[in-house]
Amino acid sequence: MPQDQYLIVYCTLPSIDEARQIGTQLVESQVAACVNLVPQIESIYRWEGKATTSNEVLALIKTTEANYRAVEAAIQRLHPYKVPAIVAVPVAHGSQAYLGWISENTRD
Repeated sequence: MPQDQYLIVYCTLPSIDEARQIGTQLVESQVAACVNLVPQIESIYRWEGKATTSNEVLALIKTTEANYRAVEAAIQRLHPYKVPAIVAVPVAHGSQAYLGWISENTRD
């Protein structure tokens, strides 16, 4: 397996257009190899002291540990929420070919 540490970064967005914009930016700048968009999720959360429900889009961003800070900075810059959900989960296992593809399609 390649030496990079791989991450899946979880982020929710208010619309498919905003999710596409951020996903495209991340892939074009080569800080992410792939961004999967899962439309029409329903989120239930506490905001400003009240339970709230929103329809959102889930972005699953495939990247490396070396690119995490650039991914987070781009999301913070482009995201419309005051406190966007940005959570990175390490990949414990994956196919060597796919993980290698992530390395080849992200910058060092």
